[in-house]
Amino acid sequence: MKPQFSYSPEPVLVPQPGCDWASKMVLNPAIVQDPEEADTLHMLFRATGPWPQKQREGKYPPYPIFLGYAVSHDRGQTWDADFSRPALAPELGWEEEELKVTDAVGRQVWNYANGCIEDPRIFPVEGQLYLSAACRLFPPGPYWLVDGDPPIETRYDYVPEWTQEGEGPFYETCRTNVTVTVLYRLDLDKLKARRYEEAFAYVGPLTEGHVSDNRDVFLFPERMKIHGRLQYVMLHRPMTPAAFPDGADLGPSIYLAAAEEIGDFASPKAEHRLLAAGRFDWEENRIGASWPPLRISEDEWLVAYHGKKDAHFGYTQSFLIVLEQEDDFPVVTHRCSERMMYAQQEWEMPTDYPTPCLFTTAGILVGDDLVMAYGAADQKVGLSWVNWAELVAYVRLFDADGVKKG
Repeated sequence: MKPQFSYSPEPVLVPQPGCDWASKMVLNPAIVQDPEEADTLHMLFRATGPWPQKQREGKYPPYPIFLGYAVSHDRGQTWDADFSRPALAPELGWEEEELKVTDAVGRQVWNYANGCIEDPRIFPVEGQLYLSAACRLFPPGPYWLVDGDPPIETRYDYVPEWTQEGEGPFYETCRTNVTVTVLYRLDLDKLKARRYEEAFAYVGPLTEGHVSDNRDVFLFPERMKIHGRLQYVMLHRPMTPAAFPDGADLGPSIYLAAAEEIGDFASPKAEHRLLAAGRFDWEENRIGASWPPLRISEDEWLVAYHGKKDAHFGYTQSFLIVLEQEDDFPVVTHRCSERMMYAQQEWEMPTDYPTPCLFTTAGILVGDDLVMAYGAADQKVGLSWVNWAELVAYVRLFDADGVKKG
């Protein structure tokens, strides 16, 4: 039987008038369960508002993107958000020497999160909690205008002139101002205590901006044996798959990457493998993994993923199951070809942003339920609940090609 999803009847978080960093959009949250209080969930949400103090003459105001913190004590039904200040904010440096940050081991490195910190995902890897976020070196203007009619591109409005003179991957990434996914170590106790300045440790980039714009990036919680070596395994979604194996004729697709060290993912040392490309009507434009995988059995994982058809049809969420191999990358064994989640409620429909969008960025197990947090209409936050066992059983009815059995 098809599982029944329940949804918050109204948004659990919305933009805050008068809050300079969250007045326009509050969306795409990550959530994690408190290890000591089962009913308590913690959230990091993406937020933005116009930033006129950095506006350049003749340009739209910049829209830097921040992460805010919220907590729920009733398994996600209601949330208390801290809009007094961001939990994690871009530095918004302008000069070249301002684009450095101290990383988790005390080195001065390039700060790929200088302009925007978007779409957080929280996940454990071998007992350590991490946060990944799609970041930009410089904030864009009102970025949603690129999907308007006519489209207006504001991504380059706040890229400094000095970036045109440098050579090498960093300067190329500066000039294109694409998203680079950055990894942070997350101290949940300090986040809960709202000691935000101590809660995040910059680890470094997981993707290479000069290779492709890349987001929807996170790791499996455990290493896997691949080619005779225990390796970390990462999901990612390059905008230009042609730069990766078997991607020449594909739209944005779901890839795996394997590396012996986390720091090797953003380097030629990582090995990449195509996991899934768009094949159904509702995936015509792109697909990408939605939130970090959840273990089903000893060697199986549930991967939530999204597909986009076009700017008018919008985003659909569905699910697939991957199976670990003896000494190789995991492979898809079941793929639900049906539209399982999409914008339906009035408050989930777009206003300023033209594309219908229900975009899940978090899924955790709380009791018998899978609790998912999502961004709606690229402006608000919602929650959804579904029975975990029923969902997994339903996805198993489909084969690897999305054909339903029986």
